[in-house]
Amino acid sequence: MNIVADTLWFGQRTENSSWCVSVIRDPWWKENLWWQFGDSESTSLYQEGRRHLETLGYDIASVTGDGFGGLRTAFSGIPFQMCQVHMERIVIRGTTRKPELAAGRILLALAKSLHDTYGLVFERRLIWYFEKYQSFLDERTIHPTSGERSYTHENLRQAAYSLKTFKQFLFTFELDRRIPKTTNSLEGHFSHIRDIVEIHRGLSREQKEKVLHSIFLADSIAPKKKKLDEIL
Repeated sequence: MNIVADTLWFGQRTENSSWCVSVIRDPWWKENLWWQFGDSESTSLYQEGRRHLETLGYDIASVTGDGFGGLRTAFSGIPFQMCQVHMERIVIRGTTRKPELAAGRILLALAKSLHDTYGLVFERRLIWYFEKYQSFLDERTIHPTSGERSYTHENLRQAAYSLKTFKQFLFTFELDRRIPKTTNSLEGHFSHIRDIVEIHRGLSREQKEKVLHSIFLADSIAPKKKKLDEIL
């Protein structure tokens, strides 16, 4: 079985009021296989999910997820596919959507090419990028007041190295075309769920968890009003 895994957040992380629900889903049958609520996304949470599925007899062939390292740790020994959409977003955080620098424009174009290229071709392009822009990425600026040195293009550098770090996980699907390249199945599910929850803004965390449990259990977008009244 090829699965996707991700975490949906609620509350404000900066105000220490955040909490989350981690979900494992079968993207082909659109079935939520496991979910668990917590105060943070963690390795132990996903390990619990793995144990649950394996206890039920599921044979996990691959996992598709975002860049959270704890997910790969929890599913160690199982092929991991880095969500290509998440990878593109990580790069955009460093380049912006309209980069002014040539190094940024090329890196963004490289990230966008993930969706329609082959792993070997992408790897060659990435090697070329670092050969051409390594010295540019390594440029440092000396701050006049403190005398400290920092990378001049820090955000762009981080984006480039993120792409280099995750390269080994970006084309796992080439080994088995049944492996999803993205977590879109789960993200679309999350998007609809968030819309439903936001309609009922006055709900407490406990009440929201009850609604979410009902949605995940039914693999549907939202319980009908009568069912919602029963839940609350």
